[in-house]
Amino acid sequence: MPAKSKAQQKAAGAALAARRGDMKKSELKGASKNMAESMSEKELEEMASTKRKGKKEHVSKS
Repeated sequence: MPAKSKAQQKAAGAALAARRGDMKKSELKGASKNMAESMSEKELEEMASTKRKGKKEHVSKS
C-alpha cells in the first residue's frame, strides 16, 4: 500500500530504519513507533518507497 502523504512516507522510513537497526527504536515517536510494531518490513519498505511528488504534507482523517 503506497503512502497517502509525505508525513506517512517519512514515518514509514523512520520505522523501517529502526527495524533494520540503522536507528534506535527508542528514538521513534507517534506514528513511526506504531508502524514499527504493527507492520512487516515488506509493508514498511513499500510505504517508504512511495514517491513524494504530488503528495500533500498531511491528509485529513475523514
